[in-house]
Amino acid sequence: MATAARKKPAARPARADGSRAPGVRALAAQATRDAILRAATKVFARHGFAGGRVEQISKAAKSYDRMIYYYFGSKEGLFIAVIEDTYRRFNEAEQGLVLDTTQPLAALDAMIRFVWTYYQKNPEFITLLNSENLLRGKHIAKSVRAKDYSSPALAITDSVLQAGIAQGLFRPTLNARDVYLMIASMAYFYLSNRFTLSSFLGENLEAPTALAHWEAFVIDAVRRAVCLSPPAT
Repeated sequence: MATAARKKPAARPARADGSRAPGVRALAAQATRDAILRAATKVFARHGFAGGRVEQISKAAKSYDRMIYYYFGSKEGLFIAVIEDTYRRFNEAEQGLVLDTTQPLAALDAMIRFVWTYYQKNPEFITLLNSENLLRGKHIAKSVRAKDYSSPALAITDSVLQAGIAQGLFRPTLNARDVYLMIASMAYFYLSNRFTLSSFLGENLEAPTALAHWEAFVIDAVRRAVCLSPPAT
């Protein structure tokens, strides 16, 4: 008696680039990894590396401790992945900026507003970096991707500066690294120290009027640093 031929599993549909779409197991694995990463970001942002416990993270991710070790190797490996992902999300948001470099001053202002707004909307960016700096950057130093994350930010800054230099608006000796550090530091310091500074200065630095004032101050300060002649306010 003839037996029915065994059906072959259906091939996964091909993508436009010719590669195969991931199967159900691969999608489930990626979903688990992503859930752990999101949970770890929240736990480490709140408790730091030392205070963030593996069991806290697995519970928040609705997963198991063993899955953290399976996907990330160790608690340190997970923390490094969190820092990398934090930088990656920032870079992706920054690369989404649409800047008209034919208007260098407006483009520069837009860059500053982006950094300032991103830091406010993503407080974990600041708290995670604060935590890693307290540890003298020993985890991010082990990242093989760390240096890749600075390149897009500096490239965007340089394109704006070069456009301004070409139009005779900006000083020709400008360095993209220096200008970017100026923008980032003025935004970062204010927000990372706003609680202690509010007490020290006797004013609420989180008040909408205070935040708007500092944004305008940073824009004015950066303009004065890069422009050949005093910019119009």
